[in-house]
Parts: sequence; structure tokens; C-alpha cells
Amino acid sequence: MQRIPGNPGVPRTSGVLADEGGAGGAGVSGVFAHQGVPGSPGGGAGAGAGTAGVNLPALRSHNAALVLDLLRTAGTSGISRLELAERTGLTPQAVSKITARLRADGLATEAGRLASTGGKPRTVLRLVPEAGHAVGLHLDRDELTAVLCDLTGAVVAERRTPLDLGAGADAVVEGAAGEVAALLGGVSPLGVGVALPGPLDHTLGVLHRVTGFPEWDGFALREALAGRLGLPVVVDKDTNAAALGVAVGTGSRPGPAPVAGGGSFAYLHLGTGLGAGLVIGGVVHRGARTGAGEFGHQVIQLDGPLCECGNRGCIEVLCLEAVARGTVAEAARVLGAGAANLVGLLDIDLVLLGGRTVAAHEEVFLRGVGAVLEERARREGGGAAVPVRLAPGGARGVAEGAAQLLLAPLFGRGEG
Repeated sequence: MQRIPGNPGVPRTSGVLADEGGAGGAGVSGVFAHQGVPGSPGGGAGAGAGTAGVNLPALRSHNAALVLDLLRTAGTSGISRLELAERTGLTPQAVSKITARLRADGLATEAGRLASTGGKPRTVLRLVPEAGHAVGLHLDRDELTAVLCDLTGAVVAERRTPLDLGAGADAVVEGAAGEVAALLGGVSPLGVGVALPGPLDHTLGVLHRVTGFPEWDGFALREALAGRLGLPVVVDKDTNAAALGVAVGTGSRPGPAPVAGGGSFAYLHLGTGLGAGLVIGGVVHRGARTGAGEFGHQVIQLDGPLCECGNRGCIEVLCLEAVARGTVAEAARVLGAGAANLVGLLDIDLVLLGGRTVAAHEEVFLRGVGAVLEERARREGGGAAVPVRLAPGGARGVAEGAAQLLLAPLFGRGEG
């Protein structure tokens, strides 16, 4: 295991923001107790769930999340209480109350003072990254990547090991639990985010018929892993997790989505399979049944090769077979055709490419996908083509995004 120095394990923080005026919670795993951890046993439905009425403790937690997110994005330079009030719209008294609680719970600390402009120099505050941690697991078809992230999303420890997703649920759960235990080293995390190929039900944490692994159909992965670890667990598709990590910014790249105004983008992941994570208006779009993003199984060649999903001519099988033949430029054009379909359907602002197959041929895929989108823009005469870029995060981008399944809701981010 690679452990990054200077980030020792941090014990649970007691009483973290049950609400701004109430009694403390039951440890850092209960941060914003009135909100719950979306997708975890006993957790809330998350922002945007359409709850009736306004719950005052939840509103208080929402305000604290706004403040905590601004502390996160301010980085080590910090931010003053006055600026927090201006940017949140909260009263200075409310901000003082929230920040006092954050400091008491070890989540915020002083970061110095601003130069005086005639009055008393203003104190600036910053987030304490090591006050909480989350585990992110990426269960790929043949490899497991596990990361331990602090509150900023920065990776402080990492493990990587071979995995056979077809070895059976018991073996995979036991192996994943062992990697988590080895990763933690005494740290008590908020929980574990798990990202793996879909389709699956994000709300219930239940897998459906994973392409190539039908034996997983109906398996309650969240329940099984939570029972094995004794920790909250959230399960989502690998593409959604990676898209979430990009949208909220992680580690050394904190901040908003990579498009202005919380815009919309598609993350296309080509590795051992092909899928998409969709961010619409700054929020991950999972769909009514959390099944959105099954991008790889759109049919574009009716009499094409048989895909493991049972259809013929899916983008996934066409891309992977072209790569296997060594005709990577052809795979890039096929992926570009799918990207153009998304651009036409959703009018997104940006296409991001990720996954190990893309990483092995970055320039070929950037050129190939970009060329298809440029040709589409020329035909339609609607201006510049939608840009194509490599997704940040590299080989561990999915695992980092999986950790954000736990972290992002604490900052009022990432739920849809």
C-alpha cells in the first residue's frame, strides 16, 4: 500500500453538525445527521428528492453544507466570515454560529488574518482535511482499486489488486472487505463508496445483469458489504462515480464542474467495457430508475457483431473489437459517433474521455472523437464543435469519484 506521509489516521470527530443549534451527533460518520447518506441504509433520499415541506434541522444542515463547501473550495488560503456571509446570503450571526460549531468539531480552523483596511483585521478560516475520510472502491472486471480520501477528496492511501468479477459474489465481497481493512490503518471513515460496471440500482444498492456477468443479477451488494464492514456503503456505476468526481472537483483539483455555470458534460469511459456518466446542470443524471448512462449498448450497426449484452452492433463491441484488431483510429471514430449522438440529444457543453483503453491511446481518441464532433458542427452550421478533453483523475479517477459518493453530500454537492 502506498500511504502518503503527513496524513495520519484521524479518530472519529464527535458531534459533527447534527444541526447548528442541537446536540452533537454520533461521530464523523453521522455528519449532517438530518440529511443522511444517500443510498446508505437508513440514509435520506438526498437533495432533489422532492420531500414535502421544509424541515428546519435539514435547512440548518443545508446552510452548514454551504459554508463547509466554501471552506473546501477556498483551500489553504481560507475565507473570512464576512465573505462567507456575502457568498451564502446568510446573516453574519448565522455564519458565526455555524463556523463556531465547525471549529468546535475540528472541521475548521483559523488560517491567519487579512490585512487591516482600517478596522480590526478579519480572521480567515479553512477546512481541516484530515478531520474526516471516505473510502472509494472501483471494482472493475479484472482489477480492484481502493483509495482513502480526506475531506477535500485528496488521496492519502491507495491499494490496487487483481480481481475476477466472475469469481462469485462471496469471493468478491470478501476480497473487497479485506482491501478496505488493509487500506484504513486505524482510520474510522465516513463510509465506503463502491463503483462498478452497471446496470444497477443506485438507490437500493442492488446489481442488475452486469454485462458479461449475469450471475450478479439481483445481488444486494450494498447490504452485503455494509454487513461485512460495519460501515455505511453507497453503490453506483463506475461512470457516474467518475462524473461526480469531475463535477465536484477532488484533491488537487477542487472546484466546480469543468464548464461554466454548473454546466452539462458527458464522461465516456472506455476500459474493459463502455459507459457514460452524464452531468446535467452540474448534477449527475441517473434517471428515474437510476439506469441512465448505458451508453455502450446503443445499437449503431443492425447486422454488427454480437455483444455480450445480447444485441448486435453495440458501440461497446464495435469499439473493443476494433481495439483488439489494432485499428484504434476506427474505435475512436465509432466512439465519436456515439458522442455525437449524445451531443445531439442533450446539447451538452463538453465531452470527457477516460478509462484504461483511452489512456493507452490518448491522442488517437482525442483526435478521432474530436474530428467526428467537428464534422457534425460543420454540417449543422451551429458554431464551434463541442470540445473533447481527457478526464482528470487518470487511472484512479473512478475510485476517487466513488469516495465522493460519501463526501459530496456533506458539502451539498453531487446529488440528483
